[in-house]
Amino acid sequence: MSHFPLRMPVAIAAFALAQAVCWGMTFNLPAVTGGAMAAALELPYAAVMAGPTVMLVVMAAAAVPFLTLFERFGARLVMTSGTAVAGLGLVAIATATTAWSYFAGWMLVGIAGAGMLTTAMQIGIAELAGPQARQAIGALLILGGLSATLSWPLLGALQAAFGWRAATLLGAALLLVVAAPIYWLLLARRPTGAARPSASGPVPPLDRIAFALLAFASAANGVVTWGFSLTIISLFEGRGLEHGTAVLIASFIGGTALLARLVEFTAGKRWNSLATGLVAALALPLSFAVLIGGTGTSAAIGFVAIYGLASGVLAVARSTMPLELFPPAAYARASSMLALPLNLSFACAPPLFAAILAGPGSDVALWVATGSSLSALLSMGLLVLRHRRTAAVQHGAADADRNPPQRIG
Repeated sequence: MSHFPLRMPVAIAAFALAQAVCWGMTFNLPAVTGGAMAAALELPYAAVMAGPTVMLVVMAAAAVPFLTLFERFGARLVMTSGTAVAGLGLVAIATATTAWSYFAGWMLVGIAGAGMLTTAMQIGIAELAGPQARQAIGALLILGGLSATLSWPLLGALQAAFGWRAATLLGAALLLVVAAPIYWLLLARRPTGAARPSASGPVPPLDRIAFALLAFASAANGVVTWGFSLTIISLFEGRGLEHGTAVLIASFIGGTALLARLVEFTAGKRWNSLATGLVAALALPLSFAVLIGGTGTSAAIGFVAIYGLASGVLAVARSTMPLELFPPAAYARASSMLALPLNLSFACAPPLFAAILAGPGSDVALWVATGSSLSALLSMGLLVLRHRRTAAVQHGAADADRNPPQRIG
């Protein structure tokens, strides 16, 4: 596209805003309104907070069926339609009077999420940016922490002024007037990086072994990073830190993760995502070793420095490694299929680590995290070796085609 250099930064900024609205008004909603929801619906607070978990589980189940829609219609139509369906889901939540109607709303949001949230956005960017998709996705992920920053103060003000039901309805309106137009106006009308099957023949098949190794490594590390995303303060308290100190140190994880994403984005032209993903997968268990072997504030600070950098790089690598491993036309297929194990691991991880920390304690939680991250490291190592071997075979075959043996006599 001739206008790529000028248009893409504007599009990425708009997509980041749209994703912040979509995540903020759905997944992050109960973080602000959960208490009022529980009182109005006469449900336990824990049950209300299970709404986003239901959303992630349904997203995981819907990911593969949505693959056909992406390949047939492209991300523009799917994401715009998904955003409208999510608005309907929020209306159902806002008008819920029973547990059944409340969770039915979250199920509808989960179905829509498979067509409008992170995986869908990455497919849309791959269609729009083509060969430069890795840089574009990396730029989007740099801004990926905006949802809570923007949505929590807004939802808090709306709830204080109008109540949680009106705040939820206004969140649905934001999906329709902010996110949906951005997707419709800026996404590619005809994909350039991942052509439709009807235009370029069947979608190339995936290397099943490479996909299995990638899925396992991403899910195993995802269990750890998402598991600690909501329990890191409890982990630090279990290591002997006071609550205020634990909160202060934990707050730096976001900053170090952002720094890591900036470094990965800058170094992306020199290193491929498999290399950066492997280094990050190695750093993650090292961060747990610091906390297992050390005590007090210094160990927690050392852990945050390594863990934040590793988790930040992994967030980018998880999204861009399919671009290195599979043909561009297969990116939508690979991303949609990866969403199933990833969303399941993301949904199960916080309650799993919360239960471990509340029961056996922080030592067991750290060893479980270490074991999971080491298994992910092994899978990443095998994936890199397989990719290099496959690339060498393909390179040799290409050389043979260019230089056929000469017949003598």
